[in-house]
Amino acid sequence: MKLLRFGPAGQEKPGMLDSDGQVRDLSAHVADFAGATVSLEALEALRAIDPASLPLVAEPGRIGSCLASVPNFFCIGLNYAKHAAETGSQPPKEPILFSKASSALSGPYDPVVIPRNSVKTDWEVELGVVIGKAASYVSEADALSHVAGYCVINDMSEREFQIEKGGQWVKGKSAPTFGPTGPWLVTADEVPDPQALKLSLDLNGETVQDSDTSDMIFGVAEIISYMSQFMMLQPGDIIATGTPSGVGMGMKPQRFLKPGDVMEVRVEGLGEQRQETVAAG
Repeated sequence: MKLLRFGPAGQEKPGMLDSDGQVRDLSAHVADFAGATVSLEALEALRAIDPASLPLVAEPGRIGSCLASVPNFFCIGLNYAKHAAETGSQPPKEPILFSKASSALSGPYDPVVIPRNSVKTDWEVELGVVIGKAASYVSEADALSHVAGYCVINDMSEREFQIEKGGQWVKGKSAPTFGPTGPWLVTADEVPDPQALKLSLDLNGETVQDSDTSDMIFGVAEIISYMSQFMMLQPGDIIATGTPSGVGMGMKPQRFLKPGDVMEVRVEGLGEQRQETVAAG
């Protein structure tokens, strides 16, 4: 299934795409997509519904984030070999874990707001993983059975805030609109191999990131298993699994976003995003 949320910000309704790519209204069956409503059991109940029996949404309008909220917004740093190289970093021996504020969650086509005092706002196309079953001390072999689905994420980053101001990375990752997610939550059954997906990002029509998930240093199953040794992953948690090479920080000279720039972000089979950057008010 491809699940989505449509409507004005703060008033989104849950929906699914039918086989013709049309939006069907699910609001009679589920209040929204977040937490327990994206558990494996909840998704199985939705799967039993005939899409043709659902109201057709002829003009869905704005598409929101595919999740209304997240218990945790986790991220993995330096997880593509070529990206680690472009930043001058050694490949990590274990996954680098950090968090993004859940308030960064944003719609896939909503404007990205460059924060006040920002001079180094950067882009990062990523494969997002949504947890569907609680995971604690799971094996790598069992890890993917805890996945509800996958989505596109643009892990927006302010590099000066992240790297040059000391402390943890979270403050460079968490500004409002710094987590465009969606357009769809694609259930795990439609993604047989998360390590075989192309992903790319265009900036003002120029392709700057173009790779595939086989370049990950730590694959999705290894990430979930590793994280579950230290914490309980919960239904609705999201994990941004790292970005490939081609970020502005890695360019020579470095290149960062300015108001009016347009990013087009895609992961194979998971849809495409488009954001225009605007200055903070």
